[in-house]
Amino acid sequence: MKLSGAQILIKSLIEEGVDTIFGYPGGAVLPIYDALYDSDLRHILTRHEQGAIHAADGYARATGRPGVCIATSGPGATNLVTGLANAYMDSVPLVAFTGQVVRSMLGRDAFQEADITGITQPITKHNYLVKDAADMAEIVHKAFHIATTGRPGPVLVDIPKDVSAEEVDYTKPGPISLRGYKPTVKGNIAAVNRAAKAIMQSERPVIYAGGGVINASASEELKKLAELIVAPVTTTLMGLGAFPEDHPLSLGMLGMHGTKAANYAVCDCDLLIAIGARFDDRVTGKVESFAPEAKIIHIDVDPAEIGKNVRVDFPIVGDVKVVLNQLLERLEKKLPGAWQDKVKQWKKEYPLRYDLKDGKAIKPQHVAKKIHEVTEGKAIIATEVGQNQMWAAQFYTYTRPRSFISSGGLGTMGYGFPAAIGAQVGCPNDIVFDIAGDGSIQMNIQELATAVYYELPVNVAILNNGYLGMVRQWQELFYNRRYSHTPITAPDFVKLAEAYDAEGYRAEKPEDVEPVLKQAIESSKPVLIDFIVEPEENVMPMVPPGGEIKNMLD
Repeated sequence: MKLSGAQILIKSLIEEGVDTIFGYPGGAVLPIYDALYDSDLRHILTRHEQGAIHAADGYARATGRPGVCIATSGPGATNLVTGLANAYMDSVPLVAFTGQVVRSMLGRDAFQEADITGITQPITKHNYLVKDAADMAEIVHKAFHIATTGRPGPVLVDIPKDVSAEEVDYTKPGPISLRGYKPTVKGNIAAVNRAAKAIMQSERPVIYAGGGVINASASEELKKLAELIVAPVTTTLMGLGAFPEDHPLSLGMLGMHGTKAANYAVCDCDLLIAIGARFDDRVTGKVESFAPEAKIIHIDVDPAEIGKNVRVDFPIVGDVKVVLNQLLERLEKKLPGAWQDKVKQWKKEYPLRYDLKDGKAIKPQHVAKKIHEVTEGKAIIATEVGQNQMWAAQFYTYTRPRSFISSGGLGTMGYGFPAAIGAQVGCPNDIVFDIAGDGSIQMNIQELATAVYYELPVNVAILNNGYLGMVRQWQELFYNRRYSHTPITAPDFVKLAEAYDAEGYRAEKPEDVEPVLKQAIESSKPVLIDFIVEPEENVMPMVPPGGEIKNMLD
């Protein structure tokens, strides 16, 4: 049976279980879009290629299935670069397809040509340039295999226009075998035994859980481990929801804007059990003083992460879910002791808090807290980057995995809104909120048209303080309040929402917050809520850059 390269691509996507593609058409992908016209695949037309890849990313994080996006050659492809880097840093399974000029014009600076495989080599798990339509099916299946196995990540497939138009005999590819690519699944038995012995001997253990727990669907195993050994659990930003924050053993988030209880516990523990986390600088602060009294167990599917940033005493490479089950088989029930009492005291003495002052201005923390109350903690929360992100992390209580979607490693402003759209597409029955800043929301505000067109009831809570808030906070604390280009202007968000045929509300007083949130979640339309918040409110606690995590500003 003869099929065009584009038809083989569509057939291969369906075989991979893909149901949704986010994209933007252009000349180099016309054969693909023509084939798409006859398929049952759902295509979401975003208003910018960056919106497409962030939406695919949000879809992947919310559902656990790989996100898929498509863009044309040249500027269409380069507009995916930030999204690829974002997905790469946060280990998100994603497959991006780009159009390319015809094979005979490669390397000749043809119209809308860009060497996208060269550009993205450092920020993708792997990438391909398809040079023969006969290779299309095999490459597509390999791309999905690479994106979703081991440590997940983005894969890019670049397709010259004449390859997608070329007709060849279609043969279904056989089992995938990639020489040199065999992710380790099961932990080394000797290493697991040593770690289990260290756990049983420890008196002050702390579990430090990252996004790898969520990627491995290992939240239940994490909870069993914590309860079995009575160890407090702290999570990274990417790990929020991996362990229920309403659990007595939860310490919340650690690091630069983590809780004091989490940071103190890490600094005082005798054993740190790191699971699916990478010891990034926002967590560790000054590396030399991070967990100074602790032996460290590090469980991760990516061997490159072991020992990269901190010394590790008990390394275990393997799938987090599998390794945790191996550990659980070797551990015995421990009883709570003085360590648990000390941790409880820290939690009681140093809760996250904010000052209501005279009650006239809306506190951004209050908005995040009220979103949790109004949604009963059942929403999917996406965020932009900056103060809004940290307040969303601190004051919404996450109790289930895949309920917090944010740009962690890259810190991408403009990510949250299209990611929320992708999450809503993937989870149509869930309430979805993007907690945004008045700066970051303007970076991809055009995607409001996408949400309206596809009738996606995404809610956007804009914490409008008139500043690029996190940069302003650093300028206040470390640059003598020299607010260089951080005060910003914004449109009338209510009128803007109405112009897009969405709904817009404004809240200017604390008593307005709850009513507009309830109004928003009852609407079937996309909603923008403009919360006029305290202009110079800071995210606290805060570890100064390069400082020790036990020394926090408050």
